[in-house]
Amino acid sequence: MPKYVRATLRESDWPARTSTGAGSRREPAAQRTAEKTSSGSVKLAGMSEQTLTDPPASRALGESRARVLAALRSAGGPVAVRDVAGQVGLHANTARFHLDGLVESGLAERRAEDRTRPGRPRTVYVAIAEEAAEGRRSYRLLAEMLTGLIAENVAEPGKAAESAGEAWGRYLADRPPPTRCVDEAEGIRRLSTVLSDAGFAPDPSGSPERPVIRVRHCPFREIAEERRDVVCGLHLGLMRGVLDEVRAPLTAERLEAFVEPSLCLAHLRRTGNHRR
Repeated sequence: MPKYVRATLRESDWPARTSTGAGSRREPAAQRTAEKTSSGSVKLAGMSEQTLTDPPASRALGESRARVLAALRSAGGPVAVRDVAGQVGLHANTARFHLDGLVESGLAERRAEDRTRPGRPRTVYVAIAEEAAEGRRSYRLLAEMLTGLIAENVAEPGKAAESAGEAWGRYLADRPPPTRCVDEAEGIRRLSTVLSDAGFAPDPSGSPERPVIRVRHCPFREIAEERRDVVCGLHLGLMRGVLDEVRAPLTAERLEAFVEPSLCLAHLRRTGNHRR
């Protein structure tokens, strides 16, 4: 059984070993990799008070996703993506991202619109009653397992993560019209919007020659501390994908992780080309 999911049993619960050697004994309690709390939940090794199950889904939402959920609940029935996007002030792709996240969290349901007219029905979303939606989730554990799987089985996990992050950055970006020229300031603003919607707290700073975004909150912090190459690679790729999609004359050059316990620095580089 993987070390990060093995639970501690009381000493009396461990089966006696059958070896006849004089040194045979049970595994010492100090070497076990998880322990049960008084409430019966299980804590990860080395993570004080961190349980394997996440808090109720609606309490763990970021600001943007919470607004999307509130809009769904206030609608009282099925709502289309563009209607939600318009109500909460998000780009349609970003609203769809949050709506799909609510579906995955069990807080909303995706269905085809009921219609009598010819044509393909729209996809609509409806909130699930709060009492039915709440339940035990283990996305933190899932993230631990998946990042571990990538780190241990992919030849260059950091590069693979950057590539995946770039694809998501392009998807989440609000691409400007073909005739619009995006300058550095607008590129940074658009990037900051995507980062904020994803749960980061970006603070653009630095000089025009060496722009920097100070990121004071990382929504993936606990996982990043364990699997920095994968998680920070995803974050760096995400920023590159956004800047590329909005055709900003910038790229994300590197991410300086945890220069302070709650601060990362995203270093941008001017490319000099305004693309259309």
